[in-house]
Amino acid sequence: MKEKVNVTGVPETMAQTLYARAKETRKKNAKINDEIAVELVKNLEYDFSKADKDKAMNYGVIARTIVLDRMVEQYLEKNVNTIVINIACGLDTRCYRMEGKYLRWYNVDLPETMKIRKRFLTETGPIYQIAKSAMDDSYIDDIDYHGENVLVIIEGLTMYLCEKDIRKMFLIIEKSFQEVTVMVETMSPFVVKHVKEKSIEGSNAKFTWGS
Repeated sequence: MKEKVNVTGVPETMAQTLYARAKETRKKNAKINDEIAVELVKNLEYDFSKADKDKAMNYGVIARTIVLDRMVEQYLEKNVNTIVINIACGLDTRCYRMEGKYLRWYNVDLPETMKIRKRFLTETGPIYQIAKSAMDDSYIDDIDYHGENVLVIIEGLTMYLCEKDIRKMFLIIEKSFQEVTVMVETMSPFVVKHVKEKSIEGSNAKFTWGS
């Protein structure tokens, strides 16, 4: 039985990106393999028709998944016992694709987003869920950290934030960890000004920042 999911604004993007990964996985010559995304889409009662038409969004999601998977995997192979913090995780499944390559993995997102994630992905150590904003420095208190190497992944988020929030997010990361590497997806200012994601144009999510 499918579960109805009500998401609006920026959290809605997690349903769209999940669908893009599931759709690619089902292709004959798929460039990524995300069987968990396929299963999640089957269980979500959500109108994916707009996402089907938004080819630019689909291609973008698949491209960044391929690139970040490769970067994260290479990094973890070179840096054993790393703590990974996945900011704005949504329904991302990279923690499963990288299983066994990290010490602990923390998926961080807004409470309303994590409420949905918890319904479909029951995660226990070494994968943990933190239902807090990346601009709330108390999320650091939920991370078991003892000076280990830290990798922070920020995917599909910065383009929806204002510069002040982005600065705050990076300041929290900088002051909280001794050794930290950040992999962040950014969008060019031109795209922020001139491109709209068709799949979420009825929601409140808007591109606001690029670098």
